[in-house]
Amino acid sequence: MDAPAAQQTPERNADRLKITEIFLSLQGESTLVGWPTVFVRLTGCPLRCQYCDTAYAFHGGEWRGLEEVVGQVRDYRVQHVCVTGGEPLAQKACLPLLTALCDAGLTVSLETSGALDISGVDPRVIRVVDIKTPGSGEATRNRWDNLALLNERDQIKFVLCSREDYDWAKTMLRQCGLSRRCTVLFSPSKDELDPTALADWIVADRLPVRMQVQLHKILWGNVPGK
Repeated sequence: MDAPAAQQTPERNADRLKITEIFLSLQGESTLVGWPTVFVRLTGCPLRCQYCDTAYAFHGGEWRGLEEVVGQVRDYRVQHVCVTGGEPLAQKACLPLLTALCDAGLTVSLETSGALDISGVDPRVIRVVDIKTPGSGEATRNRWDNLALLNERDQIKFVLCSREDYDWAKTMLRQCGLSRRCTVLFSPSKDELDPTALADWIVADRLPVRMQVQLHKILWGNVPGK
C-alpha cells in the first residue's frame, strides 16, 4: 500500500521543494497548448487516479532550494512555466515557488487535482483545476469549495473515461454553471475513450466547452520529460 502523501514528501522548510524533474517541452494541454514551456514537476500526490500517467512522480525526487529552481527555469529563456506533479499543492513550498516565478516576470500556470485548497495561490497564476469523474476512481476527493475561487483566467478540466463520465460531467457543467465561471476543458482518457466519439458528443449537445487532446502524447508518446 502506498504511504500517505505527507510521508512521501516530508516538508523540510518553506523554501525547499522535492522535485521529480524540470524540463522544456511544448505545452500539451489547456488553453496554452503549443507554447514552449518549462515544466516543474513536484514529487508526491495524495490521489491515485486509475489513468494517471505520471505515477513515477509519486516517490523519489530530490530536494532543491527555491532560488535554485527559479534560476533553472529562467535559464531556459522561455516565457511560460507550468508547475505540475504529482499534486504540487501537497508541498507547502509550492505557494512561494508560484509567487517567485510570477515575480520573475513569467507566465505561470498550475496544474492541480482539485482535491486541495487553491485559495493561497498567487492571483497572477493561471489555475488549471481538475474535477475528478467517477471513472477516475477519485471523484470523492473533489474539493467543491474551490469552484467559487475560480475566475475567467482559470480553467476547469474533466478527464473522461466513458460515456457515463461524459454524462456526469455534462450534469456538473449545468448544475454548477461552470462555463460562466471560466474555460472548461473536456479531455478523453487515452486508450479509454475515443477522441472522435467525444468530439461528436460535444458537437451534438452544443456544449460550451473546449475539447482537448494531449498534444505531447501525439508527438512523443508516453515519454517522461516530454
